[in-house]
Amino acid sequence: MLTDRLNEDMKTAMKARDSARTSTLRMTLAEIKNARIQKGKDLSDDDVIQVLKRAVKQREESATQYREAGRPELAEKEEAEAAVLTAYLPAMLSGEALDAAVKKAIAETGATSMKDMGQVMKAVMGAHGAAVDGKSVQERVKALLGN
Repeated sequence: MLTDRLNEDMKTAMKARDSARTSTLRMTLAEIKNARIQKGKDLSDDDVIQVLKRAVKQREESATQYREAGRPELAEKEEAEAAVLTAYLPAMLSGEALDAAVKKAIAETGATSMKDMGQVMKAVMGAHGAAVDGKSVQERVKALLGN
């Protein structure tokens, strides 16, 4: 499981005295534990991936805010943490592969206008799950269905 891999990597980072990696993994494991408590049962790898995606997104947003506030050293720290966590995420669909997935979903659902966007989004997210980012799928659907 992904959680086991995170735990093992945290132990390795602790032994190597890599404090940045250790703290990032420790915080993420705490977030995973909180999500497990909220759900009331053990998390699947897909659930853990969702927690990781959320953590990466938070760090990227923080880095942007730090840069705007003139704090590049904090922005770099957040970006480094995001890079550590991104290594645990599956390869994301983008570019032509994402376009192909969206076009296939449009064809399968028979979507013709923006009213059908929800059906297309559901089809793409269901078929590709953790390998797609909801925001980029939404942008592609809007572009292909025409605003």
